[in-house]
Amino acid sequence: MKSVSIIIPAHDAAATIAGTLASLRAEIEIIGEILLVDDASSDGTAAVAQNAAAQLGLPLRVLPASCRDAGAARNLGLAEARCPWIYMIDADDLHIEGGLRSLLLRSEAQPKAQMIVGGFRRRVNGKDRQIKVPGGYTTACLANALAYVRGDIRSVAVGSVLASRIAIGDTRFPVGLAYDEDTLFWARLMSKASLAMISQPVMIYEVSPERSDNRFTIKSVRRFLDWRRELRTLTDCGIPKSALKTREGLVALKIARVHYARGDLETAARFLTVAAAAPKARSEAWRCLRYQFKLAARRRFSIPKVHLRSAL
Repeated sequence: MKSVSIIIPAHDAAATIAGTLASLRAEIEIIGEILLVDDASSDGTAAVAQNAAAQLGLPLRVLPASCRDAGAARNLGLAEARCPWIYMIDADDLHIEGGLRSLLLRSEAQPKAQMIVGGFRRRVNGKDRQIKVPGGYTTACLANALAYVRGDIRSVAVGSVLASRIAIGDTRFPVGLAYDEDTLFWARLMSKASLAMISQPVMIYEVSPERSDNRFTIKSVRRFLDWRRELRTLTDCGIPKSALKTREGLVALKIARVHYARGDLETAARFLTVAAAAPKARSEAWRCLRYQFKLAARRRFSIPKVHLRSAL
């Protein structure tokens, strides 16, 4: 019955890790091990986790690490996992009681499935905002990967997927990326794994918009180029370049929107150019066009202010 290895990367998560572990307590009958990858924490994360696990009766093993990278920390956990099924959740997210058992039951009902995708609740700054339900998947592995990269089907969250350890094999998270490393991992796995779905939410995904947006404002161009280089390696699992270019446009538009909102119009314009050139769905094309108009108007109305400052 104890068929699931749970992997939790953690960096300075002392304030949240006990809550994450407590949310898993109801699934103890099927949890074979919990691997906490303590990634260079300085706040006593490991001690807090060990104390909480002892009180909850959870099979916790702490793996000390100095990755300073969520993808690398998850990779360390994947290398150490021993159970047939892998479940990953972040140290500030919460599992919903019964979710893991429901994912496992679907795998038993569909024994050919190697990746079970559940829904999740999105919580923004501590307030529940929406429920994301998976949809649009097919039985064709590569078709799922292609649609996922292009944004045609609902994205998944770390913590909403149960995956076969055999299917994962040597698939690993990209290392050294500031964002979207989980999307690239799931796309690579989808290209070879058969899928099943459940509509119920299985976890609560905690989101801090400010923290998420900050990732796009630090060394924006270099980080985007690093991410794009890794994205393009997905051609080796059969995903066509056209789908990857669509993904480039989606991420570039997201970066442009963040810079526009924070007043960096030049950087916003650079990324908007990338987004405009990429193939896209009609809704994204309209969104891109709208930001081009907004950016042009904002630039035009800011010119007199520049001249005024020069005059002074």
